[in-house]
Amino acid sequence: MLISTLFSALLLAAPVQASVPQAQEPSSVPATDLEDIVVEGRRLEEVTQDFVREVGAPAGGRGLARWRNGVCVGVANLQNDAAQYIADRVSTVAQDLGLRVGDPGCEPSILVVATQDANAFTPQFVASRPRLFIVGGTGMDRGRNALQRFETNDQPVRWWNVSVPVDGDTGQIAVRLPGSVNGGADNGDANNVMLFAPNIDVRAASRLSTQIVDDTKRTFVIVDVTKIGAISLAQLADYIALVSMAQVDPEADTSGYATILNVFDDPTQTEGLTNWDKAYLQGLYDATRTRKSQGASRTEIVASIIGAHHDLARAANQDTAQ
Repeated sequence: MLISTLFSALLLAAPVQASVPQAQEPSSVPATDLEDIVVEGRRLEEVTQDFVREVGAPAGGRGLARWRNGVCVGVANLQNDAAQYIADRVSTVAQDLGLRVGDPGCEPSILVVATQDANAFTPQFVASRPRLFIVGGTGMDRGRNALQRFETNDQPVRWWNVSVPVDGDTGQIAVRLPGSVNGGADNGDANNVMLFAPNIDVRAASRLSTQIVDDTKRTFVIVDVTKIGAISLAQLADYIALVSMAQVDPEADTSGYATILNVFDDPTQTEGLTNWDKAYLQGLYDATRTRKSQGASRTEIVASIIGAHHDLARAANQDTAQ
C-alpha cells in the first residue's frame, strides 16, 4: 500500500530535531477554560456551542466524524525517540477515548510526517496519490479548495482528514465509491443502479433520527520543524493528538479559549491538552450521533461535551478531596 511505502521511504531521510529554541511573547488576552465559566457567570451551554461551531470542520454536508474502532499511528522523518514519543502519546489519547491501538508494524491510519519545508513537500505528497485525499465519494472530505489550503497554509502543523458516511450499526459504507459494485460485475443487468449503490438495511424510518453516521478513515499530519518554535515535544504531541482524533478547522479562531490549539501563538498558555480539549474529545466520542439534521446533531454533541466536562470536574474534586 502507498501509505506503507511512503512511511518506509520517509524513514530513510535524514533525521531532524523536534524543536527550535525560539521564544515567543505570551498573549495578554486571558483565555477561557471550562472551570472559568461558572466564575464568570457565562452559560456553559452557550460557550460550548460557540467552541464546537468554531472548531468543528466536518466534510461538506455531513456531521462530525470520529474513529470507529481503532487507529494505527505512524510517525516518519523524526529521530526514533521523538517519533516514538509522538506515536505513543497519540495512541494513549486514542485509548483514553475507548479506541484500540494497532500493534507495531500496522499500516498507519494516522500518518505524521516531519519535514523542513512543508510548503514544498505537501503538494508533492498529495500529487503522489491524490485519491488518498479526494476519494470521490460523497461527504468524505472538505473538497478541493480546502485541499489547496492544506497544501499552502504555511502553518507549523497542517492536517487532512478523510471520513465516510457509514451504517452506524454495522460500519458498512453508505455512499458509493468510484469503481465499487455490489457482488460481481456480471451479477445481473449492468445498467441496474442497485449494483452500484450501497445497500443499507434501514431498521426504522424517521424524520428526526438517522442510522447513518460519519467515521474517520485516515488522517495525514504534516509538521514543519522549522516553524514549530519553542514548544515542547509534549505540547507538539498533544496538538497532533487533538487534530488526529477530531475534525478540527485549521482556520478556527480559538484565541478566546484555553486550548492546545493556541500553543503556537502562546506556548506558555498550556502544557498539553486542556479541559476544553479533553471534554471536546470525550463528548465527541460519547455522543450517539443519531440526529438527522446538522443543527440537532451539533446540539447532541454539545450536550455530550457538557456531560464530559461535569465528569472531569467531579474527578478533579475527588482528587482534591483525597
